[in-house]
Amino acid sequence: MKGLLLRLSGLDADAESAVRVIGFFDRLITERAGLDALVRSTSELAGCPVGLHAPGQGLLLRADAGGAVTAGPVPAKASVRALEGGVEVWVARQGAPAPLDDMLLERFAIAAAVLLEHSSVPLPELGDPALIELVLSDGVGTAERSRALHLLGIAATAPLRVLAATGEVPGRSVLLGPVRAVLTTEVPETAGRLGVGPSLPAIDAVRSWQAARTALRYTSDSEPVVWWERLGGLALLADQVGLADIAALPDVCALDRLAAEPGMITMLDVLCATDSVRKAAAALHRHHSTMPARLARAESVLGFELDSAAGRFRLHLALMLRRLRENAAD
Repeated sequence: MKGLLLRLSGLDADAESAVRVIGFFDRLITERAGLDALVRSTSELAGCPVGLHAPGQGLLLRADAGGAVTAGPVPAKASVRALEGGVEVWVARQGAPAPLDDMLLERFAIAAAVLLEHSSVPLPELGDPALIELVLSDGVGTAERSRALHLLGIAATAPLRVLAATGEVPGRSVLLGPVRAVLTTEVPETAGRLGVGPSLPAIDAVRSWQAARTALRYTSDSEPVVWWERLGGLALLADQVGLADIAALPDVCALDRLAAEPGMITMLDVLCATDSVRKAAAALHRHHSTMPARLARAESVLGFELDSAAGRFRLHLALMLRRLRENAAD
C-alpha cells in the first residue's frame, strides 16, 4: 500500500486523479485489507479524520490523518455516506471540501461494504473468556476488539476498568497465565491480591489491563489492593528497573534481612502508610510503647533513621522496589 499512499489535497479534480483514488481503494479490496487498515489508510489519503460506523457489529472506528485507529462517534458536521444495515462511513474535513471528497466517500463506502463482508469472522461462537482475551490482546486491531466488546454487550466508548487478580473475583474474567483479568466498572471486595487499572473507554481496555498488571506487582500482605492511579511516578519503575538491580540495592538487601524477623516488614509498611508511630501501632493493634525498640532495630539494619521525611521516603521506595522483585512473576 505504501506505493499508493497519496494526499487528496494534492490532487486535481481530473480523470487521472479520479483513477488514482479508485485504484487506491481497489487495491485495499483486492488485498482484503482489514477494517483498521481501511480506516487508517483512508484518513491518510483524505488528510483529515474519517470513520466507519457499523452498529450491528459494534464498530465505531475513526482515525485522524496519519493517526492510530480508535473508537469515536460520527462528528456532527461530517459528510456521511449510508450503506445497508445502518452502516455509515464519514469524512470530517474542516473548511471547504476537497475536489474529490465525493468520490472518496463513494469509494470508501464501497470498500467498507466489501471488507465488512470479508471480515465477518465467527466471533459469535466464542464464549466470554475467549472474547475477553481478544479485548485485552495488544495483538488484535481496533475492529476485532470492537466486535468482541459488542458481543460481550459492552459499548466501545463505555467506561471500563480492568482488574488483575491472583484469586477469584466477581465479574467477567479470564485467566491469563497466573493472573485473572476482570472487566468491571466497580472494584469488588476481595481476599486476594488485586491490581486496579484506570477507568478508560472500553476500546482501550488493553491499556487498563497493562496498568492493572503493574499495580498488582506493588501489592503486599499489608496492602493487598493497589490502584494504578495512586502509584504516581512509581508506575514507571516497574518497566524501567531490572530485578538484578533491585536485588543488589543495599536498602533492599537490608529489608531482606529484616524480613526474617516476624512482622517487621508489615510494621514498616504500616509506618510508611500512616506516617506516625502511634497510628502505626493502632493499625497493628499494638501499644505504641512497643514500637521504639522494633524501630531502633530496623534503623540499625537499614543504616538510616526513620523519624524524618527523607528517611520515610527512602524506606518507602525500598519497600516498593522489594515488592516489584517479589511479585515479578505476576
